Amino acid sequence: MNLIQTERLDLHHIEAADLINLFENRNDRQALSGKAFTNPLRVLIDFQGPLAWRVPQVKKNPEVNKWFVRWAVLRSTQEVIGSTSFHGAPDANGMMEIGLGVEAAYARQGFGREILQGMWGWVVTEPGVKTLRYTVSPTNTASIALINSFGFDFMGEQIDEVDGPESIYEMSADAYRKKFLNR
Repeated sequence: MNLIQTERLDLHHIEAADLINLFENRNDRQALSGKAFTNPLRVLIDFQGPLAWRVPQVKKNPEVNKWFVRWAVLRSTQEVIGSTSFHGAPDANGMMEIGLGVEAAYARQGFGREILQGMWGWVVTEPGVKTLRYTVSPTNTASIALINSFGFDFMGEQIDEVDGPESIYEMSADAYRKKFLNR
């Protein structure tokens, strides 16, 4: 799977077999084998975040892994500092929802923005992608400020069975391309 690069990060895709092994064995030895980067913060090991949802999807259909988990590797240190994943392949309406996490030591340094820019810059070039979606707790002021800085529209709220209340933000893939890729 192609490497996505931002100003300071390399977003490395985790292959299906490595993703399953990472989740089931809570160890990254196989996933890091042959890679030039390390995972000293144990990203996706101690807190497995999206893996509980993505691994069953990958086991059912390995082809959906294209849209799934990537490690965010800080190029200057070659260390994993976070992760990101879309929630699935484009749905019937072409909607793509994203999630991400940046380790606390690297928070509030613009890495979340870079991850989103890298992932959205890639996915809006994929066939069938029409809408970008970002959901966030209404109390997460940092994430709300981040999504507002991109100019996404507030679409309303929903109740997530795991996360509770979430605010929904969206932007069309066309609008994203025009605003951020055609400069």
